[in-house]
Amino acid sequence: MLQKEKTKRKLLLGHSGRESMRRAGRFNAELMDHLRELVGPGVTTQEIDDRVVSYTKKHGHKAATLGYLGFSKSCCTSINEVICHGIPDKTVLKEGDIVNVDITSVVDGWHGDQSETFIIGNASEEARAVTQAAFDCMHLAIEALTPGCMVSVIGDAIVAEAHARGFSVVREYVGHGLGQVFHQPPNIPHFPDRKSRSQRLLPGMCFTVEPMINAGTRFAQLDKQDGWTVRTKDRKLSAQFEHTVLMTEDGPEILTLTEHGPRRGHKF
Repeated sequence: MLQKEKTKRKLLLGHSGRESMRRAGRFNAELMDHLRELVGPGVTTQEIDDRVVSYTKKHGHKAATLGYLGFSKSCCTSINEVICHGIPDKTVLKEGDIVNVDITSVVDGWHGDQSETFIIGNASEEARAVTQAAFDCMHLAIEALTPGCMVSVIGDAIVAEAHARGFSVVREYVGHGLGQVFHQPPNIPHFPDRKSRSQRLLPGMCFTVEPMINAGTRFAQLDKQDGWTVRTKDRKLSAQFEHTVLMTEDGPEILTLTEHGPRRGHKF
């Protein structure tokens, strides 16, 4: 019990830690806006990664994913049926694709983490619908948060909305605590489970909300060759949005809001 209390106290950020996380979040959001100018038909996912590398290096920061557990790139680019952890390469984005760009920056030792799903040109009705669902689910979950609430509030909001629209919620991959460590407690599942119903989100905790919403089955399949790329088992579309959130005494504060990206209520 004593060890649990010590761990919990480490996760509660004071004024200095909160300001450090705000700075990391702001830079990460600026980077996403910088990438926004590039993502489109004819662009390779490697070009997106190259842009992450150059912009991050120019500002004196680091990409958290580069070298993380052996990951070889500075961001993740997940196209169409890829749920998460897509590896940038020579693949060219084409009209009708959807692609999730996931970036995490290390700013003076603190992490900012977010992702967006971009619609490339004229996409199908299903592609727009699943993208809209992922975006709305993320914001509904954040809006449901209150100081000291259970982690399960997030999953309750996401599952209810996704299922109402006929989509499924990925369970194998979840959100996470964030600070000076890339992935730390608490885990943030996007579906309610026993553990999430017993854990509270206290003021000072920082974490990600990043629902992965599938057009078909919720089940995922890991690529055995590269060990990273995760696809929908039925190869139907998947979309995701992610923000870093700080729980304050007044409620949730999104740390990775972009200046030019979609805000709550946006229609794709």
